[in-house]
Amino acid sequence: MDNRRVLLPLAIAVLVGGAAASSLSAGTPKLRAVAKTTQARVAPRHVNPRLTRNLRAVTWRWEIVMGLRRSRLAAPLNAPRALRFWRRHARYVRRLAARPPHKRGWLCIHHFEGSWRDSGDPYWGGLQMDRGFMHSYAPRLLLRRGFANRWTPLEQMWVAERAHRSGRGFYPWPNTARYCGLI
Repeated sequence: MDNRRVLLPLAIAVLVGGAAASSLSAGTPKLRAVAKTTQARVAPRHVNPRLTRNLRAVTWRWEIVMGLRRSRLAAPLNAPRALRFWRRHARYVRRLAARPPHKRGWLCIHHFEGSWRDSGDPYWGGLQMDRGFMHSYAPRLLLRRGFANRWTPLEQMWVAERAHRSGRGFYPWPNTARYCGLI
């Protein structure tokens, strides 16, 4: 009788435990299969091509101002992949544009030259660019936005940076560059 008292609860525990374990192991693959099929059935979300086009335009605008080659992507504009690419790339290009290589020098020259919105003829903008300078180093910007007084300070600095890279250095601003210790 003592053996029955001990063995009976033990047998019930083994049966219940075995049934629970077999139901868990049998249920797990079914759950995984359901999860995989629902993931496969999810349709790609619709992307507004206008948003992607705007991000691409902003990226291309800053790449042109900085003198970089325009980025390309073969995916259609309404694809999620295109939206991710242009968002990431626009963020990268904006971050790059915010730090012109000689920013301290351009800000020092601006300090002695004039306001970023200075529209006095024959020099415009915070770095006092004349028509020939703007036509040589920013013809597209000149056509689209007008004279340098209508450009952002970063655009003005990047145009000046383009002149610097072409070999002119800081010599278009001889006096102020000397004041700043750049020449």
